Amino acid sequence: MDSFESGIRSNSIKTALIHEWLVTYAGSERVVEQILGLHPHADLFSLVEFLPSHLREFIQHKSVNTSFLQHLPFAQRHFRAYLPLMPLAIEQLDVSPYELILSSSHAVAKGVITRPDQLHLCYVHTPMRYAWDLQQQYLQGARLDRGVKSLLAQAILHYLRLWDLASANRVDHFAANSRYVAQRIWKTYRRSAQVIYPPVSVDRFYPKTQREDFYFTLARFVPYKRVDLIVEAFNRLGLPLVVMGDGADWSRIAAIAQPNIHLMRHQSEEVVVNYMQRCKAFVYAAAEDFGIAAVEAQAAGAPVIAYGRGGITETVISEKTGLFFPEQTVESLMASVRLFESGAYSFSADLLRQNAEKFAPERFRDQFSGFVETKWTKFQQRNGRHGIQ
Repeated sequence: MDSFESGIRSNSIKTALIHEWLVTYAGSERVVEQILGLHPHADLFSLVEFLPSHLREFIQHKSVNTSFLQHLPFAQRHFRAYLPLMPLAIEQLDVSPYELILSSSHAVAKGVITRPDQLHLCYVHTPMRYAWDLQQQYLQGARLDRGVKSLLAQAILHYLRLWDLASANRVDHFAANSRYVAQRIWKTYRRSAQVIYPPVSVDRFYPKTQREDFYFTLARFVPYKRVDLIVEAFNRLGLPLVVMGDGADWSRIAAIAQPNIHLMRHQSEEVVVNYMQRCKAFVYAAAEDFGIAAVEAQAAGAPVIAYGRGGITETVISEKTGLFFPEQTVESLMASVRLFESGAYSFSADLLRQNAEKFAPERFRDQFSGFVETKWTKFQQRNGRHGIQ
């Protein structure tokens, strides 16, 4: 890949990188960080940017080209409320001066408008869950599954589906963060996608052989994460559980948690690492697109007890680095925890760590560089141009 990297270093390819919104540093932002490391001269675009100063390092302190949503009332705290305007907003971003367009998309970033002589490559974290396969779950969680408000919400989601499907044709090539997401891309857009697993900072963790007597889960408190299911299962089991996270469902989860469950709001990375390295096992109940936290848990030497559906089945080895429960129910999770408690399976800290290291940032950088180089070279050839200089 020397020719490609040389071209990037000399800034010979004018590149734009688009991400939906820049307000925190989480899983999809870690992908942005790595892409910027590979393309340091890229200009950055986002619908809104409200990063606190201490988080701006991952975007190399770049200025961000934002949309009109940045300046709407209450956007800093409630930008998600402008979801119906996001397709329009992404289409207003001007990427006309660029040759190579890279989008990091979990909602609308892929919908940026490009010309035939521009190459648009899209890394998909997920197609819009709330507009497609998880629509009913989101509506129920937001109490929008009946009445006039429900009709309005469903009309908005219907419009988003039409736009989402149409805008998929603006992408030349897709990459997906798991085979599961690649399947969802095919189901939704009838487009193939190359699987490139996202980068996981496994070096932040090291496995401890002596584990403490508590289970741990880390997740946003939103309906599809099913934190309520985990809490209810441990209410019945009576086993110690630490739940870390924050979100709209916090009050509801706090109201049902029994004394054996300790809830903690969003914590620093140091605190997260500490609990990952001490817990008996990490518990996860979502049908996740990839599941970075489950990889981090394995890097820290913690076996994973997870719902056996989605991208997590690609990162956890059944009965070797974790256990899957087959149904997304309290009873199914309880059965897997009891099986874990029985000692029927032993989990090697070395194997847990080795499995996690498969998803280190170096792998992402190598595969993403190869993806871009291959597609760019073919694009140049089709357009009768010379390769990368």
